[in-house]
Amino acid sequence: MAVSISSSMASGVLAPAPFFKKGKDLRFSSLLCNSGSPIRLSNCASNPRFSRKRLFQVQATMLQEDDEKVLVEKSFDPKSFPEKEQEGISGSSNDDSPSPSGFEKWIIKLEQSVNILLTDSVIKILDTLYHDRHYARFYVLETIARVPYFAFMSVLHMYESFGWWRRADYLKVHFAESWNEMHHLLIMEELGGNAWWFDRFLAQHIAVFYYFMTAFMYALSPRMAYHFSECVESHAFETYDKFIKSQREELKRLPAPAVAVRYYTEGDLYLFDEFQTSRPPNSRRPKIENLYDVFLNIRDDEAEHCKTMKACQTHGNLRSPHSYADGSWEDDDPGCVLPEADCEGIVDCIKKSVRDPPANKR
Repeated sequence: MAVSISSSMASGVLAPAPFFKKGKDLRFSSLLCNSGSPIRLSNCASNPRFSRKRLFQVQATMLQEDDEKVLVEKSFDPKSFPEKEQEGISGSSNDDSPSPSGFEKWIIKLEQSVNILLTDSVIKILDTLYHDRHYARFYVLETIARVPYFAFMSVLHMYESFGWWRRADYLKVHFAESWNEMHHLLIMEELGGNAWWFDRFLAQHIAVFYYFMTAFMYALSPRMAYHFSECVESHAFETYDKFIKSQREELKRLPAPAVAVRYYTEGDLYLFDEFQTSRPPNSRRPKIENLYDVFLNIRDDEAEHCKTMKACQTHGNLRSPHSYADGSWEDDDPGCVLPEADCEGIVDCIKKSVRDPPANKR
């Protein structure tokens, strides 16, 4: 099952392009601030630098159960580049972001081509091994899908230890993403996806290799690592979407696993809201009445992961949905922030630490 990629690139980063579009469009905009973990000051004057036109907006189609639409944005096609660098970013340009050089364009193209090749290769292997064993395939997918978030947090914690990086939102969101994927895995285990020793052996050994590969990739190029994770999540979305469409009636007759009911409907849903950076907290509250509802919501979770991974490819663009003050989600001015230690990749971190050590920042 190949992952088709189609969109455009702007300002050296990735601009949204819709796919998996069916029927009538129902869209909403997510506001992902260009700061990391802002510290709000109650008496701080508004700053035009943080105005809404400066925010990277990601469009997403909301799910309607009747016609089952979910839109997942994917990155631009690595085979082509648009001439207009600013096309696709909220209808305005950002003077603070210089246009990419020809060499940088080539690097982005190479990164995404490698990611697509790797993803397609893994998909072909899974298609061969798990042609008609759905729950086992889902178990393998979920074991693999949560690994990148561990790798991201490991590298970011290392940067924190050296004083190179101070962005709490990234750690919060990535942990919430791993928590969501863990519950997907628990659901697949309850459904018997891990019954065969071979499936457990394959999934766990791929996960170990994937962890070190992702950590190394993230240290060198966060943009590339986030795009690779976007490709994996996009494949997961495709897989679940195809499954629920082909097995709809049978799934509706089966009960929901207890772990799914607890995760989606009970207790503190803070972490459930936290990984969905394209929507305000409390805006999605699933209903779980049968196994069909479970897989419908797992599919929607994968779509949210795709949107978050796409937004992360713009450096400094990720923001926790809980970091907005009450009522400020749609405000033009998201508030005043204090500058934070920041770097992009280990090379940039080392350069900044040598040029501007922590002692000189005080």
